[in-house]
Amino acid sequence: MNHQTAILIIYTGGTIGMIMNSETGVLQPFDFVNINEHIPEIRKFNYKIDSISFDPVIDSSDMEPEIWVRLAHIIEENYESYDGFVILHGSDTMAYTASALSFMLENLFKPIILTGSQLPVGVIRTDGKENLITAIEIAAGSDKGRTIIPEVCIYFDYQLFRGNRTHKDNADYFEAFRSPNYPALAHAGVEIKYNPKAVGRTSGKKLRVLTGMDSNIACLKLFPGIGKNYVKSVLNIPGIKGLILETFGAGNAPTKQWFLEELQNAIKKGLIVFNVTQCRGGSVKMGKYETSMSLQKAGVLSGHDITFEAAVAKMMYLFGNDHSTEQIKKYLQTPLRGEMTI
Repeated sequence: MNHQTAILIIYTGGTIGMIMNSETGVLQPFDFVNINEHIPEIRKFNYKIDSISFDPVIDSSDMEPEIWVRLAHIIEENYESYDGFVILHGSDTMAYTASALSFMLENLFKPIILTGSQLPVGVIRTDGKENLITAIEIAAGSDKGRTIIPEVCIYFDYQLFRGNRTHKDNADYFEAFRSPNYPALAHAGVEIKYNPKAVGRTSGKKLRVLTGMDSNIACLKLFPGIGKNYVKSVLNIPGIKGLILETFGAGNAPTKQWFLEELQNAIKKGLIVFNVTQCRGGSVKMGKYETSMSLQKAGVLSGHDITFEAAVAKMMYLFGNDHSTEQIKKYLQTPLRGEMTI
């Protein structure tokens, strides 16, 4: 008997799942049990397609680690029953969720495709139908019985990106996401053209779901004229374990003595400081300029070309899973799920 490909759609919320109420004229979420009524093209797939909807649905601005844990558990519970997963999610925090799931799902060998839309499915010009239909096709994709994309990805506007390499770049256009430091895994045109050299390889080991996420981290974004009191207050937030330092260019920061002393004191007290560039593309190169050499000497760790979204998720993941301080420092600077290039 031939195996029928099975896909599970998980609807968390977001613009894609909205339709217009004919009586009130207000956009409201529709029941994904009846998804075929709203997107009849899905019937043409010879797949078994099931869905789970969050109740209530969640605006992506309210996304938080507890919901990432919930998603990871849903995938874990249904992992053996489905060939691929499509998560429908609001676009604003989609890159954070994709990054978090990439770390939480170790030894993943099935596709998890996050998608959404800029316009609701209930709007004539919606981008939601194409995004969802192609996301399903990618989640079901296999070659000689092997999954083509065994990764957590974001599919949007004809492009498939590694989730933890992606950031939302535009709020007005359908091309909402970019992956400046890593090539697309696929482009969808007349055919879906995959880029096998860019796709991660599976370990062959059993899936491990690690749901510890510790949000006791902070971000300090540098700007010209940043004040001592502000820096000091961020570095001394009660309970803070890690700090993402958003620096200029290739990882540069002010060379003022007070700034370096505040960083050094915080690091000596046990704070882990992770250097991530404010630039959307490019990489931190600590030691290339004198302004970053001082950070290196103070004990600041290089984030290389990691995105801010992935840095947030990675820090929470490492602090949440009982690693020693030395292990956390090592893993922050080591690619765990293809999230950085060294």
